[in-house]
Amino acid sequence: MNTRISTGMLYQQSINSLLAKQAKMAHTQQQLATGQRLVTAKDDPVAAGTAVGLDRALAELERYALNANAVENRLGLQESALTRVGEVMARIHELTVQANNPALGDDSRKAISTELKAIHAGLLDLANSTDGTGRYLFGGTDDGSAPFAIAGSNAVYSGNQTQREIEVAPDTFVSDTLPGSEIFMRLRTGDGRIDGRALAGNIGTGLLMDFSVIDSAAWNGGSYQVAFTSATTYEIRDAGNAVIGTGTYAKGESIAFAGVQMKIDGNPAAGDAFEIGASGNRDIFATVQNLIGALDSNPTTDVQRAEMQNALQASMRDVATAQNRMIDARASGGAQLSALDSAASLREANAITFKDTLSTLRDLNWAEAIGRFEMENTALQAAQMVFMQMQQLSLFKMMG
Repeated sequence: MNTRISTGMLYQQSINSLLAKQAKMAHTQQQLATGQRLVTAKDDPVAAGTAVGLDRALAELERYALNANAVENRLGLQESALTRVGEVMARIHELTVQANNPALGDDSRKAISTELKAIHAGLLDLANSTDGTGRYLFGGTDDGSAPFAIAGSNAVYSGNQTQREIEVAPDTFVSDTLPGSEIFMRLRTGDGRIDGRALAGNIGTGLLMDFSVIDSAAWNGGSYQVAFTSATTYEIRDAGNAVIGTGTYAKGESIAFAGVQMKIDGNPAAGDAFEIGASGNRDIFATVQNLIGALDSNPTTDVQRAEMQNALQASMRDVATAQNRMIDARASGGAQLSALDSAASLREANAITFKDTLSTLRDLNWAEAIGRFEMENTALQAAQMVFMQMQQLSLFKMMG
């Protein structure tokens, strides 16, 4: 087989070589212009694939940062609202102490009642605080409408008990604001563990001053009554009305039984009773409403005044327990804000690592690229000179 080398073929080979060298140099020029080693995926398929994965990881970090900003705003607003609630609770306690003064006149009690009514309305507004985007802070995940409302004389919670968990860094979650039911509704009464009260219908002037658990091992969580059989004697009855003890009453002395103790003052009458048992639940709005009701009772007899003082004493205990719950709620929110700071540090550290790795994969080695460009430019110039010389070759010149 004869192989024929034609002038056209030589020209085409030279043109192809020139084009290839120009394309190679253009690629290097693009690398120099962008500062990127990976202009296309074919430059280094493995590195390009790794870089895409790192880009996605960086995008996720940005999404986590947006999540963190949103929940930080809500937690910050929760802290502000709970701080205000704490101040309001302190004011309620102060007013209750004032109202508990036996020498206080009806006009003064009425003034305190009026302020408490305003406080009651203000508490409702705080419980319905929003995050500035139309979402309610204390509605749980059902936060599209106001979670609290007053129906008749009772507060109603229409949110839910679900607390969002938001991812703010890889495998790091932070809890959103607390559901309002945990802050305002299900508050323990008494001292948070046990509660005591004077029964309605007492006809003496006995006052329940204090109670506490003195022996946790003996306290079984049951309900008991100190029932007066006379002005100076009493029986201790369990929840089944069985008598488990008796005693002689002395003003201000503690009555101890079943791991608890009660301190009663004043002058109880036969048939009066005081109850003690495990704490129940009451919402803060009902506590304030009970205070208002006691102050609006306008007592005129010693028995009525004793009833009012017992109600005020109970309210003081409930308010103090509610204040502690607000402190716990603020501490919970503070822990989440601290977790956000830790998550921010983690995101920053991860972002630095990812960007350093991306720089290694993508950034151009300037010294190598410039040297390569000079070599490619020289090769292209040489090819161009060869092509120009080849254009001058002709058999007619040889024959001449």
